[in-house]
Amino acid sequence: MSVSIAGVLPPFTPNLWQDIQAMLRYDFMRQALVGGTILSIVAGLVGYFVVLRHQAFAGESLSDVAFAGALGGAALGINPFVSLIVTTVVVALAMGGFGERLRGRDVAIGTVLAWMLGLGVFFLSLFTAHVSGRGTGFSGVTVLFGNILGISTEQIGTIALISGLAVLTLLLISRPLLFASLDPDVAAARGVPVRVLGLGFMVLLAVTVSEATLAVGALLVFALLLLPAAIAHQIVSRPFVALALAAALAVAFTWLGIAIGFYTGYPSSVCISLLAFVSYVVVVGGSGRMLKTTRKKGEAVRA
Repeated sequence: MSVSIAGVLPPFTPNLWQDIQAMLRYDFMRQALVGGTILSIVAGLVGYFVVLRHQAFAGESLSDVAFAGALGGAALGINPFVSLIVTTVVVALAMGGFGERLRGRDVAIGTVLAWMLGLGVFFLSLFTAHVSGRGTGFSGVTVLFGNILGISTEQIGTIALISGLAVLTLLLISRPLLFASLDPDVAAARGVPVRVLGLGFMVLLAVTVSEATLAVGALLVFALLLLPAAIAHQIVSRPFVALALAAALAVAFTWLGIAIGFYTGYPSSVCISLLAFVSYVVVVGGSGRMLKTTRKKGEAVRA
């Protein structure tokens, strides 16, 4: 009997091993942990380059694109996951192409964001009026806020395949992408295909956002994609060590968020995002205090 059927959550105890065993008795919890782990690793790795390349606004915009794409597919009778990935990849390529031609990349991204928000609202109204409630197993709330506890075995297989290809691609291009991210002018002078790498990374970002939307929703995907990577970038200076740390933090936030949601009854996606946000605030606040202390000591020495 599942938690939802029984209507009673198992009590949290000081015995952590017993608590872990209680969670793992349920198929949906095991599937959530496996799926969440895969998604978190990809989000942490891709998110580090998002932070390094100052493309946080692009990641946020693509989450809105994912929202419009998934609801558009549902409203038009197309597989929501397929329409979600296709839409985000196409828009990501368009954003990358337009961004190189315009003086400010934010202008292109902001234009896409405004258009996609309006399109998402339009598809939401169509879905609510004509499709919702017909036994499709899909809802606008799921797209917005996610349902990591609802990941099925079939979805895990799809997520694992796409994530494996994304991680492999990222590892293959990581060195030239790192070079192009840190100093694009020098990288271009050395023969690195900066533009092609940029477009390729936008595709990886689109795929990552599409996958993560299944777990934490379009409104909260940004937290899983950006905050673990931002924390790693803040406390580690070596890029490949920071990459590993970003992935590890994303997994840790996901595991803890799922566990907290299981024992409290709160949505796991909200718990994941809240953990990541609080951790980022603590790290940034601690780094700021350390910097002020260092400056004071330096001024005292000079005096």
